[in-house]
Amino acid sequence: MSNHYYSEKPTVESSRRKWESQLRGMKMQFTSDAGVFSKKEVDFGTQLLLETYRFPESGGNILDVGCGYGPIGLTLAKESPESSFVLVDVNERALELAELNAKLNSIDNVTVKKSNLLSALVGETFSSILSNPPIRAGKKVVHQLFEDAYTHLSDQGELWIVIQKKQGAPSAIEKLESLFAKVVVEKKSKGYFIISAKKS
Repeated sequence: MSNHYYSEKPTVESSRRKWESQLRGMKMQFTSDAGVFSKKEVDFGTQLLLETYRFPESGGNILDVGCGYGPIGLTLAKESPESSFVLVDVNERALELAELNAKLNSIDNVTVKKSNLLSALVGETFSSILSNPPIRAGKKVVHQLFEDAYTHLSDQGELWIVIQKKQGAPSAIEKLESLFAKVVVEKKSKGYFIISAKKS
């Protein structure tokens, strides 16, 4: 159990690797490791979410939940240096890598914080929350993420997620529609759904 990417302290032996990716028209450098989600490359779902995402017109703080080594939050932070970003994960190895990758890409508008979903963010609100949710942790955890995101979004805020159809996209949409005022499937590709959910 302790070797899942959503484990707090992965026990699998460290085996770091470094690579470059073109994301949103920018060259990004990443170091990843064993015990972290998608340790060899930026996964297709994350790439699709980044390609599709639209920044909130109102500005405001942006949150990346389950940030892993940081591809979502760090890419957007580099593109929008005037915005403030918070990256959270429960995996301590992932958090260490996210901080390393922020330095590697000369990004200083991010705060990396340990949090089980959004539990460490009491009282904080965001104009936008993004997540490639930890599907393997189970539906209950994913639905809790949706509920927490609703609570932590500003009135016009949006949640953006990527989820595969075979891993529960239809039930995720149903859950989101029970919480949010407007839910849109923004894009579908290779079985992946990019979904936005607006609070009001």
